[in-house]
Amino acid sequence: MGSFRFAVMGAGNISHKFCDAAGRLKDCQVAAVASKSMERARAFADQHQINAAYDSYEEMLKKENPDCVYIGVVTGAHYELTMLCLDHNVPVLCEKAMFMDSTQAREVFAQAKRQQVFVMEAMWSRFLPAVKRVKQWVEEGRIGTVRYCDTAIGFLAPPEKTNRYHNKALGGGASYDITVYAYELTTYMLGTEILKTQEAVIWEDTGVDLTEHVTLHYPNAIASLTTSFAAPLEEKMILYGEKGKIILPTPHYASEAFLYDENRQLTEHFRDEVTENGFVYQALEVMECIHSGKLESSVVPWACTLSCAELFDRILATKMETYGEAAKEGK
Repeated sequence: MGSFRFAVMGAGNISHKFCDAAGRLKDCQVAAVASKSMERARAFADQHQINAAYDSYEEMLKKENPDCVYIGVVTGAHYELTMLCLDHNVPVLCEKAMFMDSTQAREVFAQAKRQQVFVMEAMWSRFLPAVKRVKQWVEEGRIGTVRYCDTAIGFLAPPEKTNRYHNKALGGGASYDITVYAYELTTYMLGTEILKTQEAVIWEDTGVDLTEHVTLHYPNAIASLTTSFAAPLEEKMILYGEKGKIILPTPHYASEAFLYDENRQLTEHFRDEVTENGFVYQALEVMECIHSGKLESSVVPWACTLSCAELFDRILATKMETYGEAAKEGK
């Protein structure tokens, strides 16, 4: 089949991690990188021994015709660049959160289906061995029926209001940065058959969400998701069932998992001592899916990404409920 050729859009920190992952894979290479700055693109290319650098995303697509593009730019540009790739019939692996609302998600997936082009959100955490082991325990019924799930992710974001965490135009806010993890990891374990959701949100004066609590009502369970840029939360996912519980520390970066029985005794401890760069698993998934002619991944299907984008719609709606017309003016 020859070497699989990725191209990268964006020369930021996350793209460095992706290139490192691609370099660890057999028959895989990053053939080109594009950035708004040619200086940054060339420096990035030199660091990763990439042959081609561009200051035009479209020019890179035209000249390189890659097997897939990894989009590692800020969230606010994901939709536009994904559609640009589809305009050139190029498959896409786009960083999370892939979309800012469900309208963007529906348009992209409809276009990808029409053109028969593979598209996937880069929800790398779903592929981590520790996360997959927890899903295996759940599916095997090791803790019986899951009745409650408690997920929390939170840290103190840099205080400067100009950085991406607080910048509305760049796609800032807790929902796009960390709630996406909490939601898509929870639905990975419990599914998307959600009866209703409830959202409580704290908005800051930059117009982005700072802290939120989301409750997911399943037919047989409740899931509680708490995320924040304003507090260093104890980051964990805990699944409680009739026969015990599972603890997954730092779920979005998980390297270990703990299984307890109904007597609260530890019965199994999984530790991932192999993974050096967790991005390798999603890159492998993309390569396998494209080689197999698939349009979407079974691990991160379009329905998963769309469901999360619909949650973003509801989170944004709380801003209107809180501030009314002032929300439209950027409060």
